[in-house]
Amino acid sequence: MDNEPKIKKITLVNQIAQLSELAIFVDDLVDEWMLPPAFAISLNLVLEEAFTNIVFYAFNDEQEHLIDLDFEMQGKQLKILLSDDGHEYDPTQKGDPDFDVPLEDRSIGGLGIFLIKKIMDTVEYQRKDNKNYLILGKNM
Repeated sequence: MDNEPKIKKITLVNQIAQLSELAIFVDDLVDEWMLPPAFAISLNLVLEEAFTNIVFYAFNDEQEHLIDLDFEMQGKQLKILLSDDGHEYDPTQKGDPDFDVPLEDRSIGGLGIFLIKKIMDTVEYQRKDNKNYLILGKNM
């Protein structure tokens, strides 16, 4: 049935080397769910930015942490949920970069979440049970 949700999940550890596994997973998902091939590039960029931010900024220990990525496609709505047990941080509260300010005078950071907001239709954050949840939505 066409309205049945399609669900896929991948769990990665907080190591930047996992990006290659994530890219393979996304490419397979795009093929399996017959998403527009051009969207694969944008989706890989979004997830690379979100995953990298979690790996670099969510944890302040040397422990291995799990990062879950849940994908759901219902009709033409793609929903992605990234969850981790890192520090509480709401990236949606980060202001957009001021492109009118010369590059050398801009503060560092913020371009990743800006790109995510531009590519995805919805970007939400929740903190529940000591976990971060970044919820991304795209109308295909």
